[in-house]
Amino acid sequence: MTHMNNNSHIRFNFSTSARILFGWDSLKELPAIASGYGKHVLFLHSRSVREIDRIRAALVSEGCDVIEQVFSGEPTDSVLQVLLDRYRSKKIDVVIGVGGGSVLDAGKALSALLANPGDLMDYLEVVGKGMKLTQLPLPFIAIPSTAGTGTEVTKNAVIKVESQHVKVSMRDVTMIPRVALVDPALTCSVPPAVTASTGMDAFIQVIEPYCSSGANSMVDLFCREGIPMAAHALPLAYHAPHDRSAREQMAWVSLLGGLSLANAKLGAVHGFAGPVGGMFDVPHGVICACLLPQVFRMNASKVRATGDATLISRFEDIAAWVLPDGRRNIEDAVDWFRALNESLSIPRLNALGIRKTDHSLIIEKSLVSSSMKGNPVPLVGQDLRTILENS
Repeated sequence: MTHMNNNSHIRFNFSTSARILFGWDSLKELPAIASGYGKHVLFLHSRSVREIDRIRAALVSEGCDVIEQVFSGEPTDSVLQVLLDRYRSKKIDVVIGVGGGSVLDAGKALSALLANPGDLMDYLEVVGKGMKLTQLPLPFIAIPSTAGTGTEVTKNAVIKVESQHVKVSMRDVTMIPRVALVDPALTCSVPPAVTASTGMDAFIQVIEPYCSSGANSMVDLFCREGIPMAAHALPLAYHAPHDRSAREQMAWVSLLGGLSLANAKLGAVHGFAGPVGGMFDVPHGVICACLLPQVFRMNASKVRATGDATLISRFEDIAAWVLPDGRRNIEDAVDWFRALNESLSIPRLNALGIRKTDHSLIIEKSLVSSSMKGNPVPLVGQDLRTILENS
């Protein structure tokens, strides 16, 4: 972990989109950007985004030939294979995705697969062959409609492999979307429960990288900005959905989280979330939110035991940024996270249908998940069991 002190040298490796466009109503830039890549557009979107008709009309009036594909639910191996077979023979210059993390992940995977030989299982981690892409993906323009996953600036697409009840990634640095177009206005129409779950995901994605084994000076900047901002803006965006400034701030936190996790690592919250999400049909952000308070508590106590003062101070920084009076008290921060979950109507784990009898399998899968490797301290099975029981 590279932390700044007087005698350290700054080292980091940073990759992101070729272009990031952020701002209220920046959606109007899309037709000009898209047509710069060519006229044949594959337009992937969720059903729920209000602006779809407007976007399609704008692309057509720019002279684009638009193939439209509605996408619902999570990207699964079978759905992606169907889409790949459907579009492989079509002429496509650019893929545009508009929607939440699932739609954007589907778009990332599809833009990579359409340009490369073979099928999805050739490229999936853990359960597939994990092969490298040999060709550059088709240009992909990612337009998030939630302030959540930050996937518009990351290199992986999370895919549910149904036969194995697991979520794994297709991952390649060339899969980072060519353009990330973040228009916070798009997030105003999402339901409160989605604001809460995606907002907690965004929040946790600036918390975990700050303490992760991959933390670095560049990512620290994003986390220091994002953590206090999310603590203030998320309750506002939830309780006052049309508060423009809260929506802008949460879209910004989400982008910062994507930049952070792509260039540092995550930790045990996300280490759990992949396996749990593979086993239970529960929104990713809800699972993350449920686990955050107890993971934060466990990590802080383990870090204390190591005596690593620099790392302990990182947990205290987070406490100070979220607590209204700026106290550096970890136990109070745990209580604050719990209270935040309650105010956002996030249920507890057992209310999601996750039973004690499921814990052993969750632990077994979580111990080998890729995000767990970024946790600031190694956790053993008993630590994970304690976290689950207390969540």
